[in-house]
Amino acid sequence: MFRIEEGYVLYYLIIIPIGFLLVWLSMEWKKRAIGKAGDYAVFSRLFPDWSATKEWLKASMILLALALSLVAWANPQWGTRKEKVKAKSSDVIIAMDISQSMMADDVSPNRMERSKRFVTELIKKLKGERIGLIFFAGSAYLQMPLSNDYAAAELYVKSSSPGQAGTQGTVVAEAIELAGTLFGKENPTQKALILISDGENHEMEAIEAAEESYNNGMHVYTLGVGTQEGAFVPEKDKNGKTVYKRDAAGNPIKSALNVGLLQDVAEAGGGKFYMIDQTFSALSKLDSEIDKLEKQEVEHRSFTDYNSYFQYFLFLAILLWILEYLMSNKSGKKGDWKKVLGI
Repeated sequence: MFRIEEGYVLYYLIIIPIGFLLVWLSMEWKKRAIGKAGDYAVFSRLFPDWSATKEWLKASMILLALALSLVAWANPQWGTRKEKVKAKSSDVIIAMDISQSMMADDVSPNRMERSKRFVTELIKKLKGERIGLIFFAGSAYLQMPLSNDYAAAELYVKSSSPGQAGTQGTVVAEAIELAGTLFGKENPTQKALILISDGENHEMEAIEAAEESYNNGMHVYTLGVGTQEGAFVPEKDKNGKTVYKRDAAGNPIKSALNVGLLQDVAEAGGGKFYMIDQTFSALSKLDSEIDKLEKQEVEHRSFTDYNSYFQYFLFLAILLWILEYLMSNKSGKKGDWKKVLGI
């Protein structure tokens, strides 16, 4: 498999034809200047050692050496073989709460944005593991199956919003059950669910689902976002204006972080509970917990061995520069190699 490591450098090769054009213009200018000063044939007899052909040759050598140097800089490479790489990894599903209550701004800038930033950094930490994504609000749905496509995972997370949810609410139990169906019952010691929510709705079913999942080999880790003091929940009205969500009596609804539920779910699921703070201190702790899980061996097949061939082009470029330096622009008699080299 052939590739150019620094492909953008090849655009600079446009300099070469421009260089030849400038040399040609320079030679034409010299001929016209000689013509104005006198007859060209007379000039040739007066300066028998000057050679226009040699000047062209020297200029061509310089430009060709420059072209070879640019190709060397671009670093042509060839993949010599396909290699099977075996690595150990865990399967991790991240479940994100995208309910309207996540728009509360009791943490800056709001719960949703802080969660998205945290998960983006978490994905970077989990590179090497297989990652899946679940979004949930009034219902839970699979956003991305288990995969090593970390770029796609980050894109899904950054574009998540309450508008993607068909119904509102916080169905933690359904998110846990969906993760359990994705994992199945094989390799029970390598599965983990990382659930991020404000835990607004207290569901006993969530604790039961976490306990059942743990018995099937899935560890459940929970992360809380928000404050226990809470904040009002913003939403858009029909005119697109931001208002606060209200109950049936017309009173603004305040959403508060349900620490108790998230702690109980983590305990029942054999995991731990963390808070998402401004410094994202939970990242390293969570990464350490995932590392403790028993991993399975997986096989990847990819081009891993690329050989660089820049040195051949660089050698030819240096050789041309040396020859150009030694070569004179004077014409030499037949067999007079010393004159040709300007010695």
